[in-house]
Amino acid sequence: MKSKSQFNKTMNVVDVLFLAIGAMLGWGWVVLSGEWVSTAGFIGSIIAFLLGGFLVIVIGLTYAELASAIPETGGGFIFVKKAFSPGIAFISGWSVLFGYVSVITFEAVALPTVIDYVVPFEHQGLMWNIAGWDVYVTWVLIGSVGSILLTSLNYFGVKPAAIMQTVFTIFIVAVGLLLVFGAGFNGDFSNLKPFENGVGGTMSVLMMIPFLFVGFDVIPQIAEEVKAPSKKIGGILIFSIVASVIFYLLIVFGVATGLSPKALSASNLATADAMVNLFGSNGFGVLLVLGGVAGIITSWNAFIIGGSRILYAMANNGMIPKWFAYIHPKFKTPTHGILFLGILAFVAPLLGRPALLWIVNAGGIGVVLGYLLVAFSFLKLRKSQPGLERPYRIKNGRAVGIIAIILSILFIVIYLPGMPSSLAWPSEWLIVIVWYLIAFVLYFTQKRKTTNHYNIPARIEKE
Repeated sequence: MKSKSQFNKTMNVVDVLFLAIGAMLGWGWVVLSGEWVSTAGFIGSIIAFLLGGFLVIVIGLTYAELASAIPETGGGFIFVKKAFSPGIAFISGWSVLFGYVSVITFEAVALPTVIDYVVPFEHQGLMWNIAGWDVYVTWVLIGSVGSILLTSLNYFGVKPAAIMQTVFTIFIVAVGLLLVFGAGFNGDFSNLKPFENGVGGTMSVLMMIPFLFVGFDVIPQIAEEVKAPSKKIGGILIFSIVASVIFYLLIVFGVATGLSPKALSASNLATADAMVNLFGSNGFGVLLVLGGVAGIITSWNAFIIGGSRILYAMANNGMIPKWFAYIHPKFKTPTHGILFLGILAFVAPLLGRPALLWIVNAGGIGVVLGYLLVAFSFLKLRKSQPGLERPYRIKNGRAVGIIAIILSILFIVIYLPGMPSSLAWPSEWLIVIVWYLIAFVLYFTQKRKTTNHYNIPARIEKE
């Protein structure tokens, strides 16, 4: 197909591996680790991550097989389109885009928040207050400048963005391993309280885990740009999930041994405080937070890459304006999609932290809905296209597909009213409703345009 030749195969196996790992590690390991240990205890947190990791791997297996069989830009959107109708594919692509956009905009707010920890200063130029949060000009500028830099990096080719992703992800892993090293030599093993709050505590941590691992699905989005055999794409995807699970398990160990229960309860940034306690220097705490800054940038970068490819694939299939399908003739990147996501990130800090928290919470349901539709597509294609070459064919496919569907449905239930992690009404549910109303309008507007476009030549001939 013509669209295939528009991208250059510039990403190697290492680029793809670090793209996914960097997307999954992000900033959560710095800000949430204290909550995991205090909520579930050491063993409770370990069990939660092992169970959660298994759940994500099962879903990842469906992506791995399909990514190797259908290595086309757009990933899950393309899988669903081949298995079902364009309308269902549109819902799939739009849903995953929702999750990606929520992360991109949130990272633009996370960046100034973290910079405040590293270089504390009093912000100037109060603009307004949103939901109790004062928005300052200087605070907004940090996030907006960050968005300009990352957008520019992606604009000029995927390879520079991939190189930066690799360097920053290696830095994150190195800082995390330094924490574990300190815990092994200087940690207090008597702090390792097995469980807190019983089964409920472990379940509370388990509910966070699927959303910590959003990012492995970026790999299928850029499969067309990978210079490696299709079989390797599936293997890299699964390896990236396993590597990320191990990283999170090590962070739990480092924090649990680095802080006493009392210190843990008093800490606002447990991972950094554990680092300070283990090495006896505030400089190590700053180093760890810089690892967190690197995590913000790697996840932000990965979702710009993934999100722009979804926009391209949907536009290339006539589902959103054709403007998003533009590929830069020199840089071979979907520059219009990148600019669009960059603009969203640029203006996001103007909304302050509370509004962005609503968006990121609401966006999670989109990613899980995307998982569900890909799992259905996996089973459907196994049945309807048994002859499709599957270089990374998984064993017991039917069982894996059914488990992936059940788990995806359970993840969606977590968001529903009455659940501990349900979306808040009206703020978060209204965001979901508006996002899908835009989808409804876009889809039918574009459908009418496409229909009219195909009818024009017939009318001209008659005239």
